[in-house]
Amino acid sequence: MSGNQAVNINPPNAAIDITAHGSDWLWAAFSLFALSDLGMVAWMWLRPRTQRVLHLLPIVILTASAVTYFTMASNLGSTPITAEFYGPHHQNEAGEPATRAIWYARYIGWTLSLPLLVAEVLLTTGMSATELTSALFMEVVFVVSYLVGSLVSSTYKWGYFTMGTAALLYVISYLVGPALIAAGHIGSDVRSVYIRSAPIVAFLLFLYPIAWGLADGGNVIHPDSEMVFYGVLDLLIQPAFLFAFLYQIKDIDISRFGFAPTQVIVSEKPAATETA
Repeated sequence: MSGNQAVNINPPNAAIDITAHGSDWLWAAFSLFALSDLGMVAWMWLRPRTQRVLHLLPIVILTASAVTYFTMASNLGSTPITAEFYGPHHQNEAGEPATRAIWYARYIGWTLSLPLLVAEVLLTTGMSATELTSALFMEVVFVVSYLVGSLVSSTYKWGYFTMGTAALLYVISYLVGPALIAAGHIGSDVRSVYIRSAPIVAFLLFLYPIAWGLADGGNVIHPDSEMVFYGVLDLLIQPAFLFAFLYQIKDIDISRFGFAPTQVIVSEKPAATETA
């Protein structure tokens, strides 16, 4: 046997599930995440020792996503849940009521990757630890609410969707509001980078509720299409954005963000003393 045999070795456990085409796409996405992860590690070691801190979170993010996509490409990490709604397309052969595959592996990956991605952006604004923690907590609430909602068969799933979306809007409001003001206090160069970056993250995050409504919530699109929708979003907001973001701030001294490795702090003390 040759080619991708994931759906044969690990048969679908739901009537509405991915096909070999969906698994092929997931393997391609996994490859991109894995290569991006290796590239991020290599880039980190090429950077000056005192400037490597901001590469650490992206490495964790990309590693978590690579493991997630390997799991889904192998047709693992899902559970069958009876769909609330039935459309005229992919349910033709599934019968009614039919179960749809809900990929809990994706939500586990998001619980690790999306809050850390928000942290990566907000760390460059000099925001207080309290403000940063509240944004990260709300990002976790967003992911967990969507996970619980996707596992509910009744209309109560939309209550979790509403709460999760409200938490997401809180995070987005921080990205485009207080964080922008805080970045401006560091300097015009940091503010310029942030203005180019934060709206992209906010826009991509805003697309996740749409994807959820069409897939796990409304059962409108086929799981193969769901994988493409979510996969494109994940690739854009993680490797594509992270590499672009880090490239824009590569020449900015990280000590300006309010944190720095010990080497930077120690090296700056004599200069400060001499000035005094």
